[in-house]
Amino acid sequence: TLLCRMSTLLPSPLELGLLQTQGTILFPQKYFHVVETTDFPGFSCYLVATSGTERMKKMLRRIIQIDEEKCNGCGACAAACHEGAISMVDGKARLMRDDYCDGLGDCLPACPTGAITFVEREAAAYDEAAVKESLREKSASRHTGCPGHQMYRFDRPRASSSTAPAPSSSQLGQWPCQIKLVPVNAPYFQGAKLLIAADCTAFAYANLHQDFMRGKITLIGCPKLDGVDYSEKLTQILRSNDIQSVTIVRMEVPCCGGLELAAQKALQASGKFLPWQVVTITIDGKILD
Repeated sequence: TLLCRMSTLLPSPLELGLLQTQGTILFPQKYFHVVETTDFPGFSCYLVATSGTERMKKMLRRIIQIDEEKCNGCGACAAACHEGAISMVDGKARLMRDDYCDGLGDCLPACPTGAITFVEREAAAYDEAAVKESLREKSASRHTGCPGHQMYRFDRPRASSSTAPAPSSSQLGQWPCQIKLVPVNAPYFQGAKLLIAADCTAFAYANLHQDFMRGKITLIGCPKLDGVDYSEKLTQILRSNDIQSVTIVRMEVPCCGGLELAAQKALQASGKFLPWQVVTITIDGKILD
């Protein structure tokens, strides 16, 4: 098979990270072994031996584009994508394969921050057969969609009535505690140590009150369910008040990364240098090292 490109029109395979002069290239998700490379004026041609599908269908078409700066990691788009083209990688949504994206945009209205838009660019044609095969394999092997939706059942030891723990006191120091509801200039922010916690952490981690909430002003939220960007309000709170430190307690699921990202953006935008830390809780209630 002879692959050619017009060097004046298209980016080079080397720029795309697809080519080794003599070796194996991946384009797109298909393997080719380069046998010979020949350069002509305005063209570069590669004689290759194919492994698997030989046809590479590319066209100028509409496809989604994800702005990682705007993405809050909620995972709503991954759950809305029926083709499985979007996955969460390092707390951010990512289009994994062009040929899995049908260009219909079911993910666009699901995104709370407007991080997904349509663009028109050269991309692999939508491959319905490949999508069906991928979905079949995923449904047979593992959970699909947002990892935060995956079901688990935990076997907890049952405490007898004779060993029941003594009730502990609440360490919630103010009301309201929801990020969306708390006033920016509330008097209890002055000189406060701030705890920004994901909603689920109070249920997953048994000692949240004693280990994290005690002596702090607690703000809670869920970037996935609230569907807002907390960074603007958190920035106002940090700028307007004498905050001493910030502790962020989040869950390990990718969608909870939106809370951490919002807090980090607020810390940067506030213009203040405050001590801060992030603590991650596993879904079974442990602190992740």
